[in-house]
Formats: sequence, C-alpha cells, structure tokens
Amino acid sequence: MANPLDTDAGSELFGSYEAELKLVQADLNQKLDQIPELSGEPRKSAIRQAERALDEANELLDQMRIEKQNIPSSTRSKTNQRFRNHESDVDACKRKLKSLSSDRTALFGSRYTDNPTTDDQLEQRQQLLSGTERLDRSSQRLRDSQRIAHETEDIGRGTLADLQVQRETIQHTRGTLLQSEGYVDRSVKTLRGMARWLQIGL
Repeated sequence: MANPLDTDAGSELFGSYEAELKLVQADLNQKLDQIPELSGEPRKSAIRQAERALDEANELLDQMRIEKQNIPSSTRSKTNQRFRNHESDVDACKRKLKSLSSDRTALFGSRYTDNPTTDDQLEQRQQLLSGTERLDRSSQRLRDSQRIAHETEDIGRGTLADLQVQRETIQHTRGTLLQSEGYVDRSVKTLRGMARWLQIGL
C-alpha cells in the first residue's frame, strides 16, 4: 500500500501546490517574454497581468512553505531543495518584471523625458495636466454625490420621525374616539331607560 506522503513527491497537498505553481510560472514567463515587444497602454496592461500572476505565484509559495513542514524530516531535504528552486525562479521573474516596469520610454513612448522641451513633450505634459484636471472634477462629483446622499439620508430620517409622530397622533385619536363611543353608548342606554320609566309613569 502506497504511503500518502510519497518520499519523492512530498505530501499530496505540496505536490498539488507545486503543479499549480508550475502552470502559473509558465504563464508568467510567457507574459514577461511578450512585454519587451509592447509599448504604451498594451505594455501597461501586460505588466498588470504579469503582476497578478506574480502575486499568485507568491501565494502558492506561501502555501508550499507551510505544507512542507508536514513532510517527514527524513525526506524533507529533497522537498526543501525543490522549494528553493521554485523560490529562486519566482524571484528572478520578480526582478525581470521590475526592470521591465521601470522602462519609462517603453511605457510612455519615445516622447517621454524628465525635462520636456520639444512640442511633443510639451503636449504630453499638457495631456498629463488635463488628466489631473479630469481626476479633480471626478473627485468633486464624487464628493457632491456623497453630500447629496447624506442630505437625502437626513431628510429620510426626518420623514420617518414625522411619520412616527403622526402614527402616535392617529393612535391617540383612535383611542379617544373609542372612549367617546363608549360614553355615547352609555348615554343612549340611559336615555332609553328614562324613556321606559316615562312610559310606565304615563
């Protein structure tokens, strides 16, 4: 009967994480190979995808780091070596991604410099300023929406309070009417009794 903790593959759970990590690494490496061929927005999008893949790889490494502690010490050395290899590969991908992300010319185009002097560079600065203005306007609209929402909430609370007062008033009026009906019933009975006595007297 096979031992569930295989001495070559490590624990089943560790092996599962390892297989998944290999798929993520292959996807990550593919994305890293594509990034140098891109520029502008497609490059930014590819970098974001690579960052997500890198985060997933690190999460799997964390799970593997925990799980390998459950492997018997007699076979753990091989597992530790495999883990270190995977960790080294992921670190290499991280360094490569960082290098690709810091290439400003590829990210923003050949017009990018820290000190724009040409018309194209001034146009780029103007676009950045315009983007900032749009962001400010969007933030102001968001603040206005939040203010309106708060005001609407206050009005709603006031309306509910008014309705509660009206409900209490109606209930009090209903109680008064019921009490008055009781008085009327007793008065009618009294009058009827007096009428009968008058008839008898006649």
